[in-house]
Amino acid sequence: MAIANRKLPTKSWVNQISIQKPELLFMTRQILGLDPGLAIVGFGAISLEQRSAKLSDTTITMVDFGVIRTPSDMEITQRLSTLFDDLHTLLDELQPDVVAIERLFFYRMANTILVAQARGVIMLVLGQRRLPYLEFAPPQIKQALTSYGKAEKIEVQEAVMRELDLEEIPQPDDAADALALALTAAFKLTDD
Repeated sequence: MAIANRKLPTKSWVNQISIQKPELLFMTRQILGLDPGLAIVGFGAISLEQRSAKLSDTTITMVDFGVIRTPSDMEITQRLSTLFDDLHTLLDELQPDVVAIERLFFYRMANTILVAQARGVIMLVLGQRRLPYLEFAPPQIKQALTSYGKAEKIEVQEAVMRELDLEEIPQPDDAADALALALTAAFKLTDD
């Protein structure tokens, strides 16, 4: 399996979680953010706990993040097949209730085609599993996390770190981007 750079919660992070009695929880959702790419797919999983219908009774915690890599020396069909298999494995492990994925943003033609192929595999896997998903364009993600749709990448990464109470910006960037997607979905779900 090509999943790399996984960051599970540290012991100190786990100790910060307040234990809630299950009957007091209104709803818990596992949200998985996916930042599509052919060479690297970033993923970031968070848990959204709502103890009541009030937004102030919501807790968001980081569950896991990392990347799925496909070697550049592989044929494209094998890279897409690897992505397909590893996505299924990741979804089996994390069991998300909803997935957030970046809407395709056209900026460089050659790169966009490769990303579109990988994104197609991701959408196929989500469809096979009948997993609900939310799509967000980069300006929507920036707006949700920084209140400015044209924010710089570092500003979004710092917002991810702040929102999830992390000590450092998640690495690599693809994983931080995936966590930003998951947070954007969490904000959208609690806003509705």
